[in-house]
Amino acid sequence: MYVSIDDTRHVATIEIRRGPNNFFDLATLSEVADSLDKLAGGDVRAVVLCSEGKNFCAGMNFTTPDEGVASSGATHLYDIAIRFFEQPLPIVAAVQGAAIGGGLGLALAADLRVASRESRFGANFARLGFHHGFGLTVTLPLVVGHQAAVELLYTGRRIDGEAASHIGLCDHLVDAGQIRPRAIELAEEIAVSAPLALRSIRATMRGPLVESVRAALAHERAEQDRLRRTDDFREGVQAMSERRGPRFVGR
Repeated sequence: MYVSIDDTRHVATIEIRRGPNNFFDLATLSEVADSLDKLAGGDVRAVVLCSEGKNFCAGMNFTTPDEGVASSGATHLYDIAIRFFEQPLPIVAAVQGAAIGGGLGLALAADLRVASRESRFGANFARLGFHHGFGLTVTLPLVVGHQAAVELLYTGRRIDGEAASHIGLCDHLVDAGQIRPRAIELAEEIAVSAPLALRSIRATMRGPLVESVRAALAHERAEQDRLRRTDDFREGVQAMSERRGPRFVGR
């Protein structure tokens, strides 16, 4: 991971460096969360969250499904995920390529998203025989509305940046080469605002989001733990690794 700070403009950039797909694990998310907490204690007023390589984040690598889920039987991935919502800094996500599964959850933990027509968004959990996670129970309908969220979650369909822009999933649609520059420009525009007022307004606009996400994460985790033991989940992961359609049996 790489963190750079523009002291003049009060903007920080956090770049995840696990390209090309930037699968996350416990250590990666912990490092990002730690950086956000540290930045919040300084003069930074807005953060750009971005990734190297082809895709913003393809979520968790289910071919090694236990990677990063727990550490010494104690810390769970979602113990870290909630920290993205608890921290006080506005985040602009620069979403190149795909934001899939947990990667979509990570993008939606940000306040704003910049993408291109070539960007792709998907909540593919049901296609894996799995329950969605990373607080998408709360964040996805908050951003796109209940009905659009239901359709995305039920079908596992991937949509491009133009469709995402149409339903509000991305806030700024630019050419592929302009995603990160536009995200930085937007963060700089935010950072011109008075820092105390900015944090106060953000806390007001997010309202009960943190507690809602905390409750959602507990439920999502329980459902994921239950479905992880099913034949359908094993089939979904195998089908994905073999690049074929899954053959689910309902058990």
